[in-house]
Amino acid sequence: MLNTLMEKKNTVWLSAVIGSMLTCSSFVYAEEKANIDTKNTTLSTMTVEGEREGNPIYSGSDGQILETNRAGFLGGKDALDNPFSAISYTDKYIQDQQSNDISDVISATDPSVHSTNTSGESRESYSIRGFSFNSNDATVNGLVGMAPYYRSVTEMYESVDVQKGPSAMLNGMTPGGSIGGSVNLVTKRAGDEPLTRLTTKYISDSQVGGSVDIGRRFGQDKQFGIRVNGAYLSGDGTIDHQANESQLGAIALDWRGERVRLSADIYHTKENVDAPTRGISIASGLDIPRPPSNDTLLNPSWNFYENETKGVMARGEFDINDQLTAYAAVGITEWNYLGLSADRAEVYNSAGDMTTTLGGVSDDNQRTSLEIGLNGHFQTGVVGHQVATNMTRYEEEYNLYAARFRGVTVNSNIYNPVWGSRPDLDLNFPLLTTTETTLSSFGLADTLSFADDKYQLTLGARYQQVKTKETGGMISTGAKYDESAVSPSAAIVIKLTNQVSVYANYIEGLSKGATAPTSANNSGEIFSPYKTKQKEIGVKLDLGDFSHTVSVYEIERPSSYTDSNTNIFGYYGEQRNRGVEWSFFGSPVENIRLMGGLTHIDAEITSASNKTQVGNQASGVPDWHAKLGTEWDIPYVQNLTLTANANSVSKQYLGNDNSRSIPGYTIYGLGARYVTSVNQQPLTIRANINNLADKNAWTTASYNSLGLVEGRTLTLSASMDF
Repeated sequence: MLNTLMEKKNTVWLSAVIGSMLTCSSFVYAEEKANIDTKNTTLSTMTVEGEREGNPIYSGSDGQILETNRAGFLGGKDALDNPFSAISYTDKYIQDQQSNDISDVISATDPSVHSTNTSGESRESYSIRGFSFNSNDATVNGLVGMAPYYRSVTEMYESVDVQKGPSAMLNGMTPGGSIGGSVNLVTKRAGDEPLTRLTTKYISDSQVGGSVDIGRRFGQDKQFGIRVNGAYLSGDGTIDHQANESQLGAIALDWRGERVRLSADIYHTKENVDAPTRGISIASGLDIPRPPSNDTLLNPSWNFYENETKGVMARGEFDINDQLTAYAAVGITEWNYLGLSADRAEVYNSAGDMTTTLGGVSDDNQRTSLEIGLNGHFQTGVVGHQVATNMTRYEEEYNLYAARFRGVTVNSNIYNPVWGSRPDLDLNFPLLTTTETTLSSFGLADTLSFADDKYQLTLGARYQQVKTKETGGMISTGAKYDESAVSPSAAIVIKLTNQVSVYANYIEGLSKGATAPTSANNSGEIFSPYKTKQKEIGVKLDLGDFSHTVSVYEIERPSSYTDSNTNIFGYYGEQRNRGVEWSFFGSPVENIRLMGGLTHIDAEITSASNKTQVGNQASGVPDWHAKLGTEWDIPYVQNLTLTANANSVSKQYLGNDNSRSIPGYTIYGLGARYVTSVNQQPLTIRANINNLADKNAWTTASYNSLGLVEGRTLTLSASMDF
C-alpha cells in the first residue's frame, strides 16, 4: 500500500516538474545581471559575491547586507526610499553566520525578530514585532507558499529579505495568517565567473556534513546559467539522544536576453529528527521549576519526525519598452510529513515529575502559486510615477492524518528523564480532514515623487478573496468559507538630505476570519477576513558605511470570542503592540563592523473575554530585546576576523493572565574566520561558539509552553573554491 502511494505521489511530482518546466518557456523572469563585489586583498577571489543589478552590496557591511530591500510587488527600493523598516541579508552573511535555517539568519542580530533559541523543533519558530511568524508564509522569489514546509535550509539562497510589519497590500494574504512581518527568500543564480565551492561542516556534539555550490554560464554572451547546490548534515545535537539528518538538492537555471529573462528552480529537501523537541507545560497553580541542564531531553527519546518537500518554480520578465515591464511566475510544491511526538507533556509537582501523552501525524499537501504583474514608471508634469499592479492566486490541498493515543501515558522527570522503550503503537493514522484553500488577489499601487524624489508618496490597495472548504475525513464538517476584503495602504518618505530620510506608513495585515462555534447563538456565522492595522513613523540615517533606522509603531490585532452575556460570537478582543525599534549595521570605524539593535514592545491586551486580563502584557512577548554582533578585522594578522555577539531578552509571561513568567536571559557567542589558500586554491575557515557560557534557561516552545535554550554549540566549517 505504501509503495503504491509513493508511486502515485512520484508520478504527480514528475508531472508537476515537467509541466512547470514547460511553463517556463511561456513565462519570463526578472533575473538581473550579476556583478562582482571584490574585497581589496591579495585573496580577493574568496570574497567575490554575486549581486543583482539594482541590489548593490552596502559598502560598510563586508558584503553581508544589501543596499536595497524588496517591498513586495513594488520591487526593490533603496533603503532611504523605502517607507518601511526592512533589511536584506546576502549569502555571505549566511555563510559567515554558519546558519542552518532561515530563523538563524534573521534572528541573529535583528532585535525585532525573537527566536525561541531551542534545538530540534519540527518547524522554525520565531516572531516579528511580537507576532508569531509561520515559516510556511515565507515567499520564494516573491511567490507565496513555495518555501520548504516547516524549515528552509540556507544553501540554495543568495539573499533573505525581511520587512517588519503587516504587508497585505504588498504581498497579499499569507496562507498561515502571519502579520508581524514578511520574509522573502531569493534563490541563487550563476554569476559571470565560474564557481565551484566545497564546504565541510561540523556541529557539536557530533553532526558532520558538507555542501557543494557550482555555478557556470554558457553562450557567447553568457546568456545561459546553471547553479547547483547540494547539502547533507547528520549526527547528534547538543541535547541527549537527539539526532538530526538533513538533505538538500537544488538546481537553478536562467537565461537572460536583451529584453527577456527566464529562470527555473527545482529543489528537494528532507529532514529526519530522532527525539524532537516539543516542550513541556506546567500544571495550573504550580510555580515554574528551575530549568534542568540544557542538554536534557524533555520529550520521549523514541519520538521522531520525517519532513520532505519538493518544489519547482518558473519565473520571467519582459521589457515591453523602457518604461514598462511585464512579469509572471508559477510554482508548485509537494510536502509529506510523518511524526510521533508528545501531544502534551505536563509537569505536575515541584519535584519535576511529569506525564506525557502521545500523538501522531501523517500530513501531506500540494501548493500551487501564480503571480502576473506589470511595473512601470512615467512622468506627468513635475510628478514622477512608479506604478505596480499584479494578480496572485494560491491553491492548497491539505490532508490531515492524525491520532491521539489517549490511553497511553509516559511518566518521567525533567531532572532525570527515563523514557524506556516505545509502546506498541499503530502509526497508520486515519484521515481526519481534507482542507482546500484558494487565495486570489489583485493589487494596485502608485508611488508619486516630487522635487527630484525628495518627497515620495505611495498609495495602494489590494482586493483579496479567500475560499476554503473541508471535504472527507473523520472530523470534516463540510464547512465552506468564501469571503473577501480590501486592504489599503499609504506611505510617505521625505529625504531631508542625501543621508537622512523620514518615513511614515499605514498598512494592514489580513487573516482568515473565524466561524462562530455551535455553542454560540449565531452558530455557523462566517466572518470576513480580519484586519491587523499598523501605523508607523521612523527615520533612517545612512552615513555611507554605517546605517541606522529608528521607528515607532502601533499594531492592532483583533481576536474573537463568544460574549458571555449575549452568547454571540464575534471579534470583540484586541491585542495592541506599541513598539520602539533601533537597528544598525555597518562600519563605524575602520576594521570594525557592528550589527544589532534594541527594541521595546508594549504588547497590551486591550480587550478580552476575561476582563481581568485587560491591560496585561500578551503571552510570549518580551518587553525588551537587545542584540549586538561585532566583527574585527585584525590589522596585524591579514585576513583574520574575530567575531562576538550578545542576545539579551527580558522576561516573558506564559499566559495573558500574567500569573507566571520565565525570567529573561543573555547569551553570548564568539567566533573567527580566516582566509588563506592551499595550493593556490582560496580557503575560508570559520568557527562559531554560541551560548559561550553554556547558560541554562527556559524559553518558549512552539507547541507546549516551555523549552530549553540550546546549550553551548561549536560550529566549524571550511570552504574551498576550485
